Amino acid sequence: MPAKKVVVKKLVKKSITKPSFAPAELRRAKEIGKVLHYFNNIKVAVIKFKEPVKVGDTIKITGGEGIDFKQKIASMQIEHKKVALVKKGQEVGIKLKEKVREGYKVFKL
Repeated sequence: MPAKKVVVKKLVKKSITKPSFAPAELRRAKEIGKVLHYFNNIKVAVIKFKEPVKVGDTIKITGGEGIDFKQKIASMQIEHKKVALVKKGQEVGIKLKEKVREGYKVFKL
């Protein structure tokens, strides 16, 4: 009688990606917006905010492809006019140091 073939299946664990915040940053971080559009030629992102934000605040942007960086807001513009404060629900243009894509999340630190 021939021996039976044994098929061994490997278990694959699904990787759950979490923002790479330090534990203290994670507790303080609050999702405040989302990237709607990115203009590559001028390196400006259009972000819709869920919370008020002002110039000088530090934001952290996370998204696919390992994008995870923080940056201080130096200036913001609405319709080519500089603004110092953005209210809830407004869309604003912010110059960023790295490339982002639509749907990336914005956190306030």
